[in-house]
Amino acid sequence: MKKKILLTGDRPTGRLHLGHYVGSLKRRIDMMTEHESYIMVADVQALTDNFDNPQKVRDHVFEVVADNLATGIDPKKVTYFIQSQIPQIAELTVFYSNLVTIAELKRNPTIKSEIAEKTKLFGQNGESVTFGFLGYPISQAADITFLNAEIIPVGEDQKPVVELSRDIVRKFNKLYGKTFTIPKAVVGEIPRLLGLDGKKMSKSLNNAIYLSDTKEIITKKIKKAVTDSENKVIFDPKNKSGVSNLMTYYQIATNKSYKEIEEEFKNITYYIEFKEKLIEELDAFLSPIRERRKVFEENPQII
Repeated sequence: MKKKILLTGDRPTGRLHLGHYVGSLKRRIDMMTEHESYIMVADVQALTDNFDNPQKVRDHVFEVVADNLATGIDPKKVTYFIQSQIPQIAELTVFYSNLVTIAELKRNPTIKSEIAEKTKLFGQNGESVTFGFLGYPISQAADITFLNAEIIPVGEDQKPVVELSRDIVRKFNKLYGKTFTIPKAVVGEIPRLLGLDGKKMSKSLNNAIYLSDTKEIITKKIKKAVTDSENKVIFDPKNKSGVSNLMTYYQIATNKSYKEIEEEFKNITYYIEFKEKLIEELDAFLSPIRERRKVFEENPQII
């Protein structure tokens, strides 16, 4: 049977972090053998909010590919490509732009939350958002459909963008004849990982554990991480910030359940005891990724 086409990608605006790993990278590893898999370095999309710093985007093309390879995503099983090198994506974006209204784009939850985040960080408002930024979900629909991808591993926050792609495909097929496959979003086991401050883990918020972080850096970050007031390691599904969030980091690093983690730390007196063990486990988890990454840093011609 013909394998289904899987497509996902990363914006080259910085190194990848733990949120990227649980949101998409782990799923790519699990699915790369059973699918015809493609990973896109989304440099055009990165320009939507980095148009004034193109060198940052160029530099991080290498970084995001190195992070992908370091996690074990095999280039013999996966096709890597750079978005700007595929002119058909830009062509499709133009055609699709006639099928989506400005109102639909403004209502898109992903766009709304990102505009709100930018407003908070930089004091911008909706009037300062560029056409390119507002319309990047249309470009993402072109990314997905130019090779008829059906399976799209994404984080929870990107599901509305894939849903818009599905709407565009339905409308295009209805108007012009069945042409494209309707894509399906596949969300990781942990749909959204929070950062060290309890907000969404993000490069722009500087609250992330990066896959390339050394033990020294991990230690500094975890010691400053937000916890709770009770000094108890108990997971609260209604409040996933604080210690519950750090328990999720522990779960990622050890593959233990929340119940097992609670049992392991039921007799601690202070959170520092939990944090010290978390540092050790995160370092052990990230160490082989760092070692593989070092090979690519020393041999950039491989990338």
